[in-house]
Amino acid sequence: MASMINLTAADGHQFAAYVATPKDKPRGALVVVQEIFGVNSHIRSVADGYAADGYLAIAPALFDRVSRGYETGYTPDEIAKSRDVMTGVSTDDALKDVAACVEHVKSAGRVGIVGYCWGGTVTWLAAARVPGLACAVPYYGGQMGKHLGETPRCPVTGHFGEQDTMPAPEQIRALVEAHPSVTAHFYPAGHGFNCDQRGSYDAESAKLARSRTLAFLAEQLG
Repeated sequence: MASMINLTAADGHQFAAYVATPKDKPRGALVVVQEIFGVNSHIRSVADGYAADGYLAIAPALFDRVSRGYETGYTPDEIAKSRDVMTGVSTDDALKDVAACVEHVKSAGRVGIVGYCWGGTVTWLAAARVPGLACAVPYYGGQMGKHLGETPRCPVTGHFGEQDTMPAPEQIRALVEAHPSVTAHFYPAGHGFNCDQRGSYDAESAKLARSRTLAFLAEQLG
């Protein structure tokens, strides 16, 4: 079962969030952080997938701060527009919305976070700054290499493409060197390999990354 709800962040900002509920009692909860394309059909399907695996999944519309209800596809024009929208959302504000989601779903048990692309960077920063998270799974966060100084407060396992340039593999290896507790998995793929609506989709890499993510979540959340 899935629905849209409205939440309020600590600064009073109201935003929408997509909530996917498992059939049975949740094993835990998971915040699903969008790419730059909003809480579109792909992100909703990702949340639905985690709910099918037993987790209460919530995907906040982090772009509501600048463009309420924003969602789009993956054409070059849509990518350019999405990048413009992204620049209007500060990291601090995005993390306020993530924190509101953590608070909302914590009654379901331990709370994790997973994010893709821009959301991967938000996930990495949330692991360091947002209280109440039990684990974090960033997928190819493009700006993660610029945040080596952040120290995660929960276990982190990430997924990255060997053919990616943002982040480049060497940036992530430097991050792991700075934080040996972080696990990074690399795949023979490029940026966005998890999204089955993008030309960069790599089915085998996505399948393996998801299986590793589910094993990690089972260990950290239940």
